[in-house]
Amino acid sequence: MTFSLIGRCARTGQFGAAATTSSLAVGARVHAVAPGVGAVLTQHRTDPRLGPRGIGLLRSGCTAAETVAALVASTPDHGWRQLAAIDRDGRTAHFHGADVKREFGAAHGPDVVAIGNILSSAQVPDAMAAAFAADPSLPLTERLLRGLEAGEEAGGEHGAVRSASLLVFGAHDFALVDLRADGHAAPIPALRDLWAEYAPLVDAYVVRVLNPDTAIAL
Repeated sequence: MTFSLIGRCARTGQFGAAATTSSLAVGARVHAVAPGVGAVLTQHRTDPRLGPRGIGLLRSGCTAAETVAALVASTPDHGWRQLAAIDRDGRTAHFHGADVKREFGAAHGPDVVAIGNILSSAQVPDAMAAAFAADPSLPLTERLLRGLEAGEEAGGEHGAVRSASLLVFGAHDFALVDLRADGHAAPIPALRDLWAEYAPLVDAYVVRVLNPDTAIAL
């Protein structure tokens, strides 16, 4: 029971992911993101090894479609897997294994792909991708959050979700945003609250990494 999306900001070059599920620690298993490279989703009966493996393929120059095809071809249990990828040019691809439980679906838009399984409706990913694409002028983090919120508003999963995550990389090899709400009765609103608290601190944490002599106390 998972719905998620990965996306790119064409203005800034940022890549990111947002996900939610009925179990704990979705942010530890479902998404992998690399700056200037792209992002990968792996879910349903999740194999978290496929995320880093997909990033390696993208980094080697594979397109999103080539990356997903290679992951499927190299995974004996691919029938249980649901996958998606976005590459450095914003191209997207997805895969639903034959054993993925309904309702499941995927939706693609400019610089975004959304997928889900055991959903209340196969249209949930469409709502997510549409919300992400609605205003490209917004920061990537906001667009990803709106996509996740739209998925919930469209019906989300059959059951209640318990964890949600948000991960965004910019130009550097450390995350700009890595937020998680685990074991929460309403993890998506909790993630929204975490972002509201963290957003004013993002630039200051970057300064701490790159130029600690000028960093301010937080």
